Amino acid sequence: MVMDIMTIVAIASVVISLISLIVATIAIKKYNALYRKYDMFMRGRDAESLEDFIIEERYDIEELQDADASNKEAMRLMNRNIRSSFQKFGIVHYDAFDGMGGKMSFAMTMLDYTNSGIVLNCMHAREGCFLYVKEVDAGTTDTPLGAEEKESLERALGYIKD
Repeated sequence: MVMDIMTIVAIASVVISLISLIVATIAIKKYNALYRKYDMFMRGRDAESLEDFIIEERYDIEELQDADASNKEAMRLMNRNIRSSFQKFGIVHYDAFDGMGGKMSFAMTMLDYTNSGIVLNCMHAREGCFLYVKEVDAGTTDTPLGAEEKESLERALGYIKD
């Protein structure tokens, strides 16, 4: 019975030794990999130059953040300007005086982002050219529109495609 216990203790010692050897080998491999990464990171730089490098990078990041804020403000301003500029157009050519001037007359609508703008009606005749302007607010107008003006407005709104 004593020998059986000694044998068990010896086997247990061998197993524990093998486990310890495996764990030690894994730890050494991880240490070597970490050391290689550290060596690559530190190669060519001493502690002072590394600190200077980190400080320079911080300043560069701060400059980029300032430039980013400036760019965002410029984009907001451009977006406001674009929304207030004319973006939608509709034009209709027509003969205002039935065969007397050809299709030299036209009605043109110019609208912004909110479908507000103007309808221009230019009637061409032998005696001269007459230009009329009507205001458009949110796609509608208080002034009655002629057939050509209405068609021009509908083209600008996208209801009629060419």
